[in-house]
Amino acid sequence: MPDFRSEDGLKLYYSDEGEGLPVLALAGLTRNSSDFDYLDQALEGFRLIRLDSRGRGRSDWADPSTYTVLQESRDALALLDHLEIEKAAIIGTSRGGLIAMTIAATAHDRLLGVALNDVGPVIDPKGLKRIAGYIGQKPPQKSYAELAEMRAKMIDGFVNVPLSRWRSEVMHSYRKVDGQVELRYDPRLRDGVLAALEQPLPDLWPFFDALAGLPLVLIRGENSEFLTAETAEEMQRRRPDMIFAEVPDRGHAPFLDEDEALIAISGWLEMMQE
Repeated sequence: MPDFRSEDGLKLYYSDEGEGLPVLALAGLTRNSSDFDYLDQALEGFRLIRLDSRGRGRSDWADPSTYTVLQESRDALALLDHLEIEKAAIIGTSRGGLIAMTIAATAHDRLLGVALNDVGPVIDPKGLKRIAGYIGQKPPQKSYAELAEMRAKMIDGFVNVPLSRWRSEVMHSYRKVDGQVELRYDPRLRDGVLAALEQPLPDLWPFFDALAGLPLVLIRGENSEFLTAETAEEMQRRRPDMIFAEVPDRGHAPFLDEDEALIAISGWLEMMQE
């Protein structure tokens, strides 16, 4: 996997596969580029670029004060500059979607379209509190199998997910070091989440409205406690042309290998080729 340097000197890893219209995939808060392994087939005929944001995956850890959506949006644009890509579409899961909306508000002309996975301009505080309950904490389990069993029992909102799928998920989120299971991200990401809970959340509707004129898709987990049904309805009211898919038996966030998600993404890709 290649890398490039951020404006403050961090080594940030990315992958760049395929040919055609460029699609930049940005993962959630504690996640990394491996979350998009399941999109390869859906994106056949497109150029899939995946970034490990600072402090995640194979990218360098940073000063915790730089773990912000604004800085990470600048990192994403720096990657496009590094690859000499003038415009790209973005698929953003959770935090990745917030980055996409920030780019729409600050560098709209760099975007071809945006796909938002279980994220919108209003973040349900209940979802943030749930994330605060586990982020940055080393798991007591010592194997992927134990972690998969824990996920199957403890993750709210996900139904009918086979244990093998949970095992794949934990292998994306954790790594084995000297026989111990370790996080694949900087645990100091927790600081930003706790800080967000201590102050009123900003009004992000202007960031969503900045997506005007761009092909847009919204995917929501039916049981999501991060993106409420009410927020999704208001997003649809403001953007009646937006493709919308609700994925049953999923919380925050859908895996993007579900039929509903793949059909929505395929429709979005077609829109950008028209």
